[in-house]
Amino acid sequence: MARDEHNKAAEYHENAAKAHRAAADHHGKGDHGKGREHASAAKQHSQSANQQTDQAHSKSQQQK
Repeated sequence: MARDEHNKAAEYHENAAKAHRAAADHHGKGDHGKGREHASAAKQHSQSANQQTDQAHSKSQQQK
């Protein structure tokens, strides 16, 4: 169901946003090692979100 795909995409987007905020927080505190770890995780979540969004969009188009 396309709805499930959209919900999964939203979860990845939310996880990416959380990781971006954590990276910014660590960088702001001068903890650049942890900041880079969170930035890397954010990138992975963002890439997964993009893939999931493409799948959700594709399924939505098929249901028309």
